[in-house]
Amino acid sequence: MQRRTLLAAAAAASVARPAIAQPPRVLRFVPQADLANPDPVWSTTVIAAEHAFLVWDKLYDLDEGVIPRPQMVGGQEVSDDGLTWTLTLRDGLMFHDGVPVMAADCIPSILRAAKRTPIVESLMAATSEMVALDDKRLQFRLKKRYALLPFSLCSAFIMPARIAKTDAFTMISEHVGSGPYKFVAAEWKAGAGALYVRNERYIPRSEPVSMWAGGKVAHFDRIEWHTIPDPSTAAAALQRGEVDWVETPLIDLVPSLSKTPGVNVDTFDKLGNWMMLAFNHYQPPFDNVKLRRAVLAAVNQTDFVDAVVGDQTKLGQTGVGYFPPASPYASKAGLEAITGPRDLAKARQMVAESGYKGEPIVLMSPSDQASIQQSAQVANALMKSLGLNVQYTSLDWATMLQRRNSKELPSKGGWSCYCTSWVGLSVANPATHLPLRGDGFKSNAWWRPMNDRMEKLRDAWFDAPDLAAQKKICEDIQLMAFEEVPCIPLGLSFQPTAFRDTLSGFARSPYPVFWGVRKA
Repeated sequence: MQRRTLLAAAAAASVARPAIAQPPRVLRFVPQADLANPDPVWSTTVIAAEHAFLVWDKLYDLDEGVIPRPQMVGGQEVSDDGLTWTLTLRDGLMFHDGVPVMAADCIPSILRAAKRTPIVESLMAATSEMVALDDKRLQFRLKKRYALLPFSLCSAFIMPARIAKTDAFTMISEHVGSGPYKFVAAEWKAGAGALYVRNERYIPRSEPVSMWAGGKVAHFDRIEWHTIPDPSTAAAALQRGEVDWVETPLIDLVPSLSKTPGVNVDTFDKLGNWMMLAFNHYQPPFDNVKLRRAVLAAVNQTDFVDAVVGDQTKLGQTGVGYFPPASPYASKAGLEAITGPRDLAKARQMVAESGYKGEPIVLMSPSDQASIQQSAQVANALMKSLGLNVQYTSLDWATMLQRRNSKELPSKGGWSCYCTSWVGLSVANPATHLPLRGDGFKSNAWWRPMNDRMEKLRDAWFDAPDLAAQKKICEDIQLMAFEEVPCIPLGLSFQPTAFRDTLSGFARSPYPVFWGVRKA
């Protein structure tokens, strides 16, 4: 009895003792670009997606095998005929403002995504009705079988209904989600950075994390994004331990970073970045397919890849068509159009035969995206060698994306072409390959062409009975792309990331996600 009394007294004393405040666990991250347009529906940028993964969750998301797994969904029922899907939300889902997530929130979120996201649009085209049966059950009543329903929903972030009802072509003004971190809007400063704090209400799934699926455990109290446009300054900050993680170090600096004590360099994305030259199909001179073909005839992917990766040849790949080589839909169909011998004289003749009259060509180049800027410089030199009247126009990334929406002539504030790159996963199949869409005018995506034949091939891919049939359709898609030249593939680059060796637990993802990451 005396021993128990002493233990009880000791326990009481420990309870009464004031708690010692622990310093907040902070991750200091340098993103690839400034967070200027943080709406994942309005914007197609990677930086907007990285922001979105912190703030919002999805009904399903992809694991490392690119297989959709339930995320916000706790259970699903599919009718025998495959035409009715009933999804039940898992317990404990709550928005950052303390309001429970309802099935009714999912409907406007999905509908808004469908306005700008092709694979969600395809789901809606196959859906006759989407209803909330009650607070937790969402039901899809389909016009036809659509086995890709979970895959399609991997592209829809779920927002509160009041936010999701914002027009898809207007940026949202609130960033309230149910994800593992909360966005501190008051600390967001354009050109400087952003702040996220841990969502204490978030309940991770019990499964191990796998890329974007599974248990998203938040180990940091604060994630600070520091915008550092100059790559050398960012690398130096990492070497000095002033930041913990630099998303996209300049490839030229990777060898020195790899040798720095306390710094690790790794490549998480095995699909790579698909590099391309995009055209404005609605304004002269690239509304002329003959001129686009002339540029294609002159493009040497090696020049572009070398400009980006330098002598680190393992970080680049040429001989790339309209799908990344690691995609099951990559093929050699028509590939000689980009891999065959380059003939500059013939390309110049094609320019002359196209009827080009010396119209100004505004080539947009982002000043704060080093690898894309390097590609743009090669494109500038190439087109000048063809005798084209190129006006190299340097803009920051956010301004360039705004200008891309312009319908004006290049000489009146519009644009003609630009280089960019896409995360390999996003262009690995026709469902998500936005540069190969042929719905530009209908969707108000002025950087995509109009091509009904391409859209019909894409629709056929959705309805194909098996992988072999899907592959054959993708060969036809690539053949048509080399004929119509909606854009030009410039090769593949693999972007390393650099971080302090105190960090571990990274999810293997095409771009940074923060769940699972720890600091020793």
